[in-house]
Amino acid sequence: MKTISLKKSFVLAVALCSSITFAKGQVEMSAGADLVSSYVWRGSYCGGVSIQPSLGLSAGGFSLSAWGSVGFTSPLYTDEFDFTAGYSVGGLSIAITDYWFSYGGGTDDWFNFKEEETAHMFEASLGYDFGPLALSWNTFFGGADFNSEGDRAYSTYISAVAPFSLGGLDMSVELGVTPWESIYADKFNLVNINITGSKEIKVTDSFSIPAFSSVIFNPAGKQTYFVFGLSF
Repeated sequence: MKTISLKKSFVLAVALCSSITFAKGQVEMSAGADLVSSYVWRGSYCGGVSIQPSLGLSAGGFSLSAWGSVGFTSPLYTDEFDFTAGYSVGGLSIAITDYWFSYGGGTDDWFNFKEEETAHMFEASLGYDFGPLALSWNTFFGGADFNSEGDRAYSTYISAVAPFSLGGLDMSVELGVTPWESIYADKFNLVNINITGSKEIKVTDSFSIPAFSSVIFNPAGKQTYFVFGLSF
């Protein structure tokens, strides 16, 4: 029963957001893809070399987006397909995201929403961009999110991101913590220190490719990663 309610809630949220979006008038579309040397998400390693396409629609502050990741290397071959419905006004943003993960070649059923079997995870996000600092709170409220005792974990990731420029590069520093036992760590902990630099690589006089490099530390997991990516 809980699973059906979660599924219906997400579908209704998407439908409502979509109807309001079109009612607002002008619709903007976006499409693109990143190619990354490894897929690291919120301080956790999720796969090796990956292609990550995206497709988005927005109007009047409302947005709908789809994002995916397909890994090319083993032993951790990752498929991911996410849908997000969001709204932003000024610096405030809210969103609901349906994450779907499949490890080992896409064997998990995307249409399986049974709570004990599903590969979906549902997350609510609240953020505010102050300009020099952006803060966000992200909590899973349904799907495959359980603690070590098998209870709902409400896994939560809280982040602070500060953008700046240095030496001709666009830079950002992100700090991410989890406040309790979750998919990120077994207790309150710092799980992500991400330092990213990005620039445009000029190919011709009229064409350039955005590129970025990220140095990522996960103190809780005692892991360090170095990721390079290209955006198209």
